[in-house]
Amino acid sequence: MQITQEYHKLLRQFRKKARMTQEEIAYELNMTQSTVSKLESGKHIVDIQTFMNWVRVTNCEAQAAVMMFGADVLNNALTLLQMIPAFIGGVLLWI
Repeated sequence: MQITQEYHKLLRQFRKKARMTQEEIAYELNMTQSTVSKLESGKHIVDIQTFMNWVRVTNCEAQAAVMMFGADVLNNALTLLQMIPAFIGGVLLWI
């Protein structure tokens, strides 16, 4: 599965945010620096697996989620994550 070429613009943004060079991310993703350059410039279309690995390596999961699903989904997920400890504590007290 491939994602639109619009996503190539985010690859460089995510890499820069992680303060990584093209060589460093190429090493982490087991590809050449030339391939990284072509992906970031849109000369190669990024597939979904590469995009997700890129997001993982650059620790940009939150930014990718906002971009893919919108801010509302991320805010709802963060709210749920904050409620989990209270829920677990309530269950433990009930037991």
